[in-house]
Amino acid sequence: MVIHQYDIFWVDLDPTIGHEIKKVRPCVVLSPNEMNFNIDTIIIAPMTTKSRNYPTRIKIDFEKKAGWIVLDQIRTIDKIRLKEKASNLREIEIIKVKNILKEMLVD
Repeated sequence: MVIHQYDIFWVDLDPTIGHEIKKVRPCVVLSPNEMNFNIDTIIIAPMTTKSRNYPTRIKIDFEKKAGWIVLDQIRTIDKIRLKEKASNLREIEIIKVKNILKEMLVD
């Protein structure tokens, strides 16, 4: 399976603990392609349809539903959790993800 940065995959996030987002849901691949092509783990951000307008969340349309990319729940997962590719982010969404990650982790 070929995995590219900013692809959206269905991912089995269980088991989880506490307030972590659970069950099978779409997730955005954040890890760079060098990582995606060479090691067995990837970095993802889960998506949800239930959220509020937090500064670490990006509202997007996914499969004809309003959803949110939850950048405050970034995690590293093994590729065996991946189910199937669903879509990929549009350029405007990629720019928003990059800006929020930079603000969260760099600035």
